[in-house]
Amino acid sequence: MDRLTSMAVFVKTADSGSFAAAALAFGISSQMAGKHVSTLEERVGARLLNRTTRRQSLTEIGQIFYERCKALLADAEAAESVAQELSASPRGRLRITAPVTFGANCLAPMIARYLKGHPHVLVDLTLTDRFVDLIDEGYEAAIRLGALTDSSLIGRQLIPYRLLVCASPDYLAEHGEPRTPAELADHACLSFVYMTRPVAIEWHFSDAHGEYVVPVSGPFHANDVKALRAAALHGAGVMLAPEVAVQEDLAAGRLVRLLRDYETPARPMHLVFPASRATPKLRAFINQVVAEFGPDTVQDGQFEAT
Repeated sequence: MDRLTSMAVFVKTADSGSFAAAALAFGISSQMAGKHVSTLEERVGARLLNRTTRRQSLTEIGQIFYERCKALLADAEAAESVAQELSASPRGRLRITAPVTFGANCLAPMIARYLKGHPHVLVDLTLTDRFVDLIDEGYEAAIRLGALTDSSLIGRQLIPYRLLVCASPDYLAEHGEPRTPAELADHACLSFVYMTRPVAIEWHFSDAHGEYVVPVSGPFHANDVKALRAAALHGAGVMLAPEVAVQEDLAAGRLVRLLRDYETPARPMHLVFPASRATPKLRAFINQVVAEFGPDTVQDGQFEAT
């Protein structure tokens, strides 16, 4: 027999004074109500009720056991209420990880909007360009760049992560503007360097006529897009930049987009999460990320400066 059910029958019997009343409350027979209490007595090894023909009363041990059972049943009911409340509305801590540049420029402002609509959620956002194992490290979702390889996670496709070539007006006034990818060989190119990979010494382009692989070099490498952007703004060279990191500079004229007739590779971007962790707070987060950054809602070139 289920122990909690037996405890509930026992408490009801003690409160009402009879097996018949307890049986009526639970929709069972009086004999079954008595069986629930007898099972508890066998389990604890002591009599819990004094049985008479008219009324059941608690023994000394039964009184102590009764008080503990009432507390336990109240805790169980409270736990169910909390679980039902959690399943109905987003609340609690939500741990998210994302690439540094997209996370700082796009995801963080979106999270601010998400929190306004879900005031009972607390978001922990970790920005890192390394691969994060969601299960082992306890994250509920991640923004991932590149092709998906982990089949154990559910993925939602987002807008591609687009790169643009740009430089400051001062740099272009001094060195001229490259008109083709090949002309980048004569320019100082600012390169992103990964901690675990060598400096990117080739930039890739394409147009209607084919693809172009261009060796580049320059005086400055960094593992942070903000540092490269600062160098580009101060005229240090040409930058291959994530669109999200320079869109405001392009719109304001602080940077100028170059080689508009050529496309650079756009990396796939996804929101990934374990199916087992799809809580209300995570489902609401997923819905908002897809609404704001999904391929059907954000058109290619929306952030492009004119």
